[in-house]
Amino acid sequence: MIVVMSMGHEPEQRDAVVGRIRELGLREREIIGVERTVIAVLGQVYPELRDEFATMEGVDDVVRISKPYKLASRETHPEDTVVDLPYGVRVGGGKTVLIAGPCSIESEEQLFEAARAVRRSGAHILRGGAFKPRTSPYAFRGLGLEGLRLLAAAGAELSMPVITELLSERDVESVAEYSDVLQIGARNSQNFSLLDEVGRVGKPVMLKRGLAGTIEEWLLAAEYILSHGNSQLILCERGIRTFEVATRNTLDLNAVAMVKRLSHLPVLADPSHGTGKWYLVQPMALASLAAGADGVMVEVHPSPDHALSDGAQSLTPDNFDVLMQRARAVAEAVGRPLHALPAAASR
Repeated sequence: MIVVMSMGHEPEQRDAVVGRIRELGLREREIIGVERTVIAVLGQVYPELRDEFATMEGVDDVVRISKPYKLASRETHPEDTVVDLPYGVRVGGGKTVLIAGPCSIESEEQLFEAARAVRRSGAHILRGGAFKPRTSPYAFRGLGLEGLRLLAAAGAELSMPVITELLSERDVESVAEYSDVLQIGARNSQNFSLLDEVGRVGKPVMLKRGLAGTIEEWLLAAEYILSHGNSQLILCERGIRTFEVATRNTLDLNAVAMVKRLSHLPVLADPSHGTGKWYLVQPMALASLAAGADGVMVEVHPSPDHALSDGAQSLTPDNFDVLMQRARAVAEAVGRPLHALPAAASR
């Protein structure tokens, strides 16, 4: 349920609504939009409450929300959310962003070579895995804290916000110290205690869709983060596990278009994990932009054939440069041009 406040309502009228919500053992989340202010009522709401709140001073309307994901829904928040990052980069708001970098941070040399290459081509955000979830415990699992430090240093040198995956509640503080965006990967998309924790941190979060998660489950996972007051949330479609074995996953571009309709949150696509094959990354990246994605996230490695993880789906710097040129054309064609690069980084 949402309580729509009247235009020009008094602060004490808003306080009275919030006070009554709390008296009932419920929680509130205030959303201030361009045209109206609404107060989302969170918890087990019974039908009679609609009439009670409708009679309170300063209330224009009370609307029952049909979706279980109340804060992620456009019913509550009709305007698109825009996530602000360092160096003037914004995700959402009618512009397109490209996130690029290696799957895993393997060394300082490897990371900086990849980072400088993707920046020259026009990438907006640098990715790199410091903690890697691997199917086998014997596979390379990242450099940990040292990887975080290297990622932050590369971002600072190149004036790029950085993003890295977070695997555990115990690492939230250290990852938040070094990374501008905390990534919740597919395997942790329903790790509800971790979602609660990143919701409390207050830093931007990117939430990937689960391996076999439905769209509703994905948006309900987002609700965990939003319910703690963290509105700086980005969604990422990365492919789901189906019966098909020709590709690593099935990149669900239906979900991109559908979630843009259902939710106000920006939506990205990850064609690297969605396909698992480097030669499919470019066509699916461009298709993602055409389907309405606010950007794409791809893996780029200086020498994919020597990569310690995901080499088969990583682009070379030259291939990424071609992708950027074509992404620029598609983004312009669909009316969501590439985000302008900061002056210091575009030289």
